[in-house]
Amino acid sequence: MSLYLNIVSLKERIFSGLVKKIRVTGSEGELGIYPGHTQLLSIIKPGMVYIFHKDNETQECIYISGGILEVQPSVVSILADIAIRAIDLDRDHILQTKHHVEENIKNQNTKIIKDEMLLKIAQEIAKLRVLEMMDKYK
Repeated sequence: MSLYLNIVSLKERIFSGLVKKIRVTGSEGELGIYPGHTQLLSIIKPGMVYIFHKDNETQECIYISGGILEVQPSVVSILADIAIRAIDLDRDHILQTKHHVEENIKNQNTKIIKDEMLLKIAQEIAKLRVLEMMDKYK
């Protein structure tokens, strides 16, 4: 059995096709979505979407900045502000951005700005986790 998965960012459709299952981090924790899953609407935290393709051999990771997951009987949709395939992530750029934001936090006094910067750091760390997972599968 399989289910149809759509992953869409603000800029483009990142993935569309039949998959065996997916794993994603929802607002309440890790979710495993299989064919026949009960209907669900959930907020997605910044992190990874693991895609397990129908052939049981291919897996793919996609970074998601956060968004919404909708599960219907045979279709799963993920709507995200930012979605980037792991193979398109640049480790050096991510580390530079993370370092820059950390330095800015030290120099800021307002809580609102710090909260925004902490969210940015969380997103950069999530990207690094995606890269680490891809390194395991190489």
